[in-house]
Amino acid sequence: MKLRTLVVEDEWATRNYLVEVLQVSGVAEVVGAVGNAEAARQALDVAAGEAPIDLAFVDVELAGSARDGEGLELVRAYAGRPRAPAFVLATAFREHAIEAFDLEVVDYLLKPFTDERVERCLERVRTRRAPLLPDVPARLVARRKRALVFLRLDEVWAFESAERLAYVHTARGRFEIDLSLSAVEASVGRTLLRSHRSWLVNVLHVKELEGYGSEMELLVGADDQQTGLRIPVSRDRALVVREALLSRTMGIRPR
Repeated sequence: MKLRTLVVEDEWATRNYLVEVLQVSGVAEVVGAVGNAEAARQALDVAAGEAPIDLAFVDVELAGSARDGEGLELVRAYAGRPRAPAFVLATAFREHAIEAFDLEVVDYLLKPFTDERVERCLERVRTRRAPLLPDVPARLVARRKRALVFLRLDEVWAFESAERLAYVHTARGRFEIDLSLSAVEASVGRTLLRSHRSWLVNVLHVKELEGYGSEMELLVGADDQQTGLRIPVSRDRALVVREALLSRTMGIRPR
């Protein structure tokens, strides 16, 4: 399920850029993009009575505001409410960082930010909000010739798209499924990590991350090199994959 997202940014160029990056990510669905705090309040109030907003990107300094830091005031007013969205602050100023994290914002983006930085932010939001997402199906059904195979989601190693078909990999073998990777990601995406346009990986079964940059790949499933599944990591996903895996661990500092 995509994150219903609100963008609050007074600079139209930055607002349009952020909306485009969020939409292209496939993780977020932008349901509103406004340029001032009053419009943001209206959007949040309306959503609270209908379909709540999951995530809000808020600029700290909004042009036309009666006082400085109205973006912070907006977050302060809504952060503690029931079913409040996760907040991300976007600003050109570092000095608001301490106050922002006192408000328990999920992330703090310094302008100008890049596509890659926004993607890392979305991974962080998904990880943090995972327990609040709706329940996922208990089991997955796949095909093996004329048989239906029923699989627990926790035994799935990875999903693969190849030759216009989709497959699920487990210790029991590879089976065909009648779902696209996008549909799988939307339904059970909380423990899945897209390492490549053709692969979704269950992070709970990742054993090793090898290489760096464009030469990275994952060892998934079995511990040994012979029976484990080797999955490529695309260059544009390398940093996101590495940081997403490290965010669920202890013992090494992210670079």
